[in-house]
Amino acid sequence: MTGRGQDDGERTSQLHATTLARPVIRASWEGGSLTAPMPDAKVCVIGRGHDADVVIDHTTVSRRHAVLHREGGNLFVEDLGSANGTTFRGKPVAPGDRVAVGWSEPILLGAAMLVVLPGGTPAATANEKTPPVDPRRTAMDGVARLVSLVAPTDMSVLLLGETGAGKGFFARQIHESSKRATAPWLHINCAALPENLLESELFGYERGAFSGAAQAKPGLLENASGGTVFLDEIGEMPPGIQAKLLLAIERREVTRLGALKARGFNVRFISATNRDLDGSPTNAFRADLYFRLAGLPITIPPLRERLDELPYLVGRLLADAATKVGRAEPAISAGAMQAIRAYPWPGNVRELATVLERALLWCGDTITEEHVVTGPAGRHRAHKPPSDPPPSQVATPAVPVAAASQARRPLAQEVEELERRQIIDALEACGGNQSRAAEMLGIARRTLISRMISFGLPRPRKG
Repeated sequence: MTGRGQDDGERTSQLHATTLARPVIRASWEGGSLTAPMPDAKVCVIGRGHDADVVIDHTTVSRRHAVLHREGGNLFVEDLGSANGTTFRGKPVAPGDRVAVGWSEPILLGAAMLVVLPGGTPAATANEKTPPVDPRRTAMDGVARLVSLVAPTDMSVLLLGETGAGKGFFARQIHESSKRATAPWLHINCAALPENLLESELFGYERGAFSGAAQAKPGLLENASGGTVFLDEIGEMPPGIQAKLLLAIERREVTRLGALKARGFNVRFISATNRDLDGSPTNAFRADLYFRLAGLPITIPPLRERLDELPYLVGRLLADAATKVGRAEPAISAGAMQAIRAYPWPGNVRELATVLERALLWCGDTITEEHVVTGPAGRHRAHKPPSDPPPSQVATPAVPVAAASQARRPLAQEVEELERRQIIDALEACGGNQSRAAEMLGIARRTLISRMISFGLPRPRKG
């Protein structure tokens, strides 16, 4: 059975019934992907040559690159003396050696990522049993392994998972572990910008392209050339922008609004969504764009499936929160940790951070169970601390009085700081264009300028 990445979108639906009956090979690389049922034979040759059983049409893959062996319920990979090598679990596979691999474990053939998925029906899996695994042990181990494998490549990555699970954290980790780490990092929230503004920001515009375009402006994809673009909430991108983004990714060039000539760019795309982009035939997200962005899909498990990670997360989030408010990091009691472990965390890591920040305001030198207020109770008691801490816990000796007073800033000061931060973020997202920043913030341009002056923010120069 052979297949090519450019035909993957059409072939996936045609192969659906076949792949349910036997294992499936999935391969992804920069600019393409492949889904094909594994041949019934016990030996499957993978390579770029037309005589291979599964064809991966990529320059880093040799004509006969590697072979997969099925022996009983076990799977092995063997390198056939390829030019760019075969890598498994971060280690090169020596030519001629057979290395045991697990179902769904990634194998790197040159710059192409390959996984073998077990068959989808009880009959298919009866003869090839997958050994039982402990999800608590492997949930984040699998994510970390995929991140470490894909980070050094230029492959597009799609991060999937519930809201607040940490998709943004892993996107940044992939960028900082890549060869583009010192190049621009661009975070675009596709749900935060209206369609017309998102288009002009992504692709740029020429002078006179629309009312108010007094001068040409390069798009964000041009400005980020050489770096990484993180498309957050990609599932919320309007259909019209999806079509233009697909064309830009395929050609690696953009045409500014009002321009006649295309301009090249070189970025790596990392996307994130909490939606199932390919699970429904009525989904509005383009299948061809999905295959371009989902070079390697990585699912981030929800926090309720990562209980063994809680002590590390609590320690890190608590240290960050204590630093922000200018106080010493408190201890956390066994009862508090037990309450944290017992809660299902529907808001995931983001909710955990909020609960710990709230507890930090109420506690003394130790966070106890009563300080861990979660769910609806957290809203009902937002203005009523659980109880006043004992006098001995009111002030921590290691914290100076000045720092303690700074930790309780007036509400007006907190609101001003939030407003100032939002204005700065809007100006950065709009490339300094005050009219579009005001539109994004939902205020008049004159009001924006007045607030910038009051906050001492410099106005971008024209020209």
